[in-house]
Amino acid sequence: MESGDIINLGGSAIWTAVLVASPILLTALAVGLIVGILQAATSIQEMTLSFIPKLIALAVALAIFGEWQLATMVEFYQSIFERVQYMFLS
Repeated sequence: MESGDIINLGGSAIWTAVLVASPILLTALAVGLIVGILQAATSIQEMTLSFIPKLIALAVALAIFGEWQLATMVEFYQSIFERVQYMFLS
């Protein structure tokens, strides 16, 4: 395996990680921002008030995007195994 192949594999691994993590992270960011604005507007500074909505939103986001995330990861792993098989055959 050449260094270019390793760099290409590393780049695709990072890109896959970003794709898989982004729906969950963006959901947590959006809910945290909304709850933070509401807390600042109402002067309520309760820590559990920000935790529970984030937890619920993350569970909903995982239910919505979970199948796509799993399919993306499976596709990435299959491409890795195909590369390994090609590497040993040539």
